[in-house]
Amino acid sequence: MARIWIRREVEIPNHMALARLEKCPELGPKLLFFSGGTALRKTSNRLINYTHNSIHLITPFDSGGSSAKLRDAFQMPAVGDIRNRLMALADQTLRGNPEIFELFAHRLPKGGDPYDRRLDLERMVKGKHPLVARIPDPMRKIVRNHLHAFWDKMPEDFDLAGASIGNLVLTGGYFDNRRHLDPVIFIFSNLVQVRGTVRPVVNKHLHLAAEFEDGETVVGQHLLTGKEAKPLARRITRLYLTEDRDSPRPIYPAAREKVCSLIHQAELICYPMGSFHSSLLASLLPRGVGASIARATCPKVYVPSTGEDPECFGMSVADQVETLAGHLMADEPGRATLNDVLQYVLVDSKHGRYPGGLDIQRIRRLGLEVIDCTLIGYGPSTEIDDRFLVPILLSLV
Repeated sequence: MARIWIRREVEIPNHMALARLEKCPELGPKLLFFSGGTALRKTSNRLINYTHNSIHLITPFDSGGSSAKLRDAFQMPAVGDIRNRLMALADQTLRGNPEIFELFAHRLPKGGDPYDRRLDLERMVKGKHPLVARIPDPMRKIVRNHLHAFWDKMPEDFDLAGASIGNLVLTGGYFDNRRHLDPVIFIFSNLVQVRGTVRPVVNKHLHLAAEFEDGETVVGQHLLTGKEAKPLARRITRLYLTEDRDSPRPIYPAAREKVCSLIHQAELICYPMGSFHSSLLASLLPRGVGASIARATCPKVYVPSTGEDPECFGMSVADQVETLAGHLMADEPGRATLNDVLQYVLVDSKHGRYPGGLDIQRIRRLGLEVIDCTLIGYGPSTEIDDRFLVPILLSLV
């Protein structure tokens, strides 16, 4: 079947359409986002005012902080970014949800006596800690059951310093559901009325590997972001998944059928701002993702980050566009065209800061439409403002 893209004039933002969506968000459009980190937290939170049907495919490859400790101890996918997105999409007006949010956001102290941290967690398991005690039933029972499952599995020498309680709850649910993430996500999505669909792009214990232009390879998402290691000073030329950190042979897991189905249902696909390689491209690595995107007959939009992205060393926005499109088309070589996987690039040339440069004319020569509009909020921040971004994306549907 031929895929035909029809350019049309749209009002950005379309205030009339936005007003209709605000009145009935439960019937809102299915905007799909590929992401992993926290860059989309505020956007997700604002999005629920307009649609309860957004789709979020999350990377489970985080290898830093408390997620690394859980992954090393239990050989499991990372749950931290899933927790963040569930909480960003939760309806905070419902009874018990603010208390759940507070518990999930709580971290055990990094300093002090390890015995005190274990005592704190034990009080939570028994329901005696105030953060758990104030949660109304039946939510409290479910939280305690999952914490108890984690407590039973936790090794004696497990380091709880800085542990996210939300991550421990989801890990306990993962054990209770035979090491599957989807059931525990479903339970908590219903429990706190998550206004959207959140899924890991794969349900496997895998590591992210990056090869640089000088031929060196590093394994671990945390080594790319510039947060737990020095910012990159060379360009990434290849990204892949591996099962073994010590002998990083590439593997090519297939995307799950339910993930491909969600992509086919999308009414707009957004490649959002955030860490370019470890968040965005990583979520596109499973086989079948690019092909499913190419077959989806909906608008596809790239929103490059403003400000510094350590993972984009030496890359202009035009370079990012070509890398993103090439990555997606490689999943269906010789069949998918650039316009099958991407049509719009959303930038703010007036207020945004793009360290590698924009090169808008080069992007347009590729056959893509550049939407150059206000994305940056008022004040010194260079971050994309959800108050501008959400209405623009909704207006493109």
